[in-house]
Amino acid sequence: MTIRLLVVDDDPLVRAGLTFMLGGADDIEIVGEGADGRDVPELVARVAPDVVLMDIRMPHVDGLTATELLRAHPDAPEVVVLTTFHADEQVLRALRAGAAGFVLKDTPPAEIVAAVRRVASGDPVLSPAVTRQLMSHVSGRPEQPRSATAAGRIAELAQREREVAVAVGRGQSNAEIAAALYMSVPTVKTHVSRILAKLGLNNRVQIALLVHDAGLLDDDNDNDGA
Repeated sequence: MTIRLLVVDDDPLVRAGLTFMLGGADDIEIVGEGADGRDVPELVARVAPDVVLMDIRMPHVDGLTATELLRAHPDAPEVVVLTTFHADEQVLRALRAGAAGFVLKDTPPAEIVAAVRRVASGDPVLSPAVTRQLMSHVSGRPEQPRSATAAGRIAELAQREREVAVAVGRGQSNAEIAAALYMSVPTVKTHVSRILAKLGLNNRVQIALLVHDAGLLDDDNDNDGA
């Protein structure tokens, strides 16, 4: 399968480098380039990419806004955001909007290629370790409206699904969740898939952020501070 990739970055040198590097992979076809988030809707409609590699900081319409608008549509391509930061608020906003993950601009070329392949196959580009890092970056309690909304959505889950969701929020891998909850890894995967479907989420990181917003990780934070 050939992965159709759209590259969006306002820096022509960065864009050229990414296009040259990614276009050299046998299974990746660069189907378009954009210099600003405002180019994204027209480009996506015209070239129908499987994955969009999106810079966050652009002058007119930033990558965050472009991602939010894009992922609001059904059958939208997956989005991987490009950033110079490991875990800032902009990355978190992109993940809340439905981005499948992020890569740093100084990531080795082979890892960026691997990230595009993973996202195209349906896997988020975030390991449990990175999820834990992101959760530790989200400090304090969420705003009340967001917290109430998140709690209401979590209430849609069955008890076992909720337990799995909280474990995902803690950044645990499937194997760790299986051991902690006395279930098999395939069963954990099934629960995660059901959670995503029930809540209309795209990936595990969105589960983790929702669990945080619902206040279900507060006990963990209290224990950390004890």
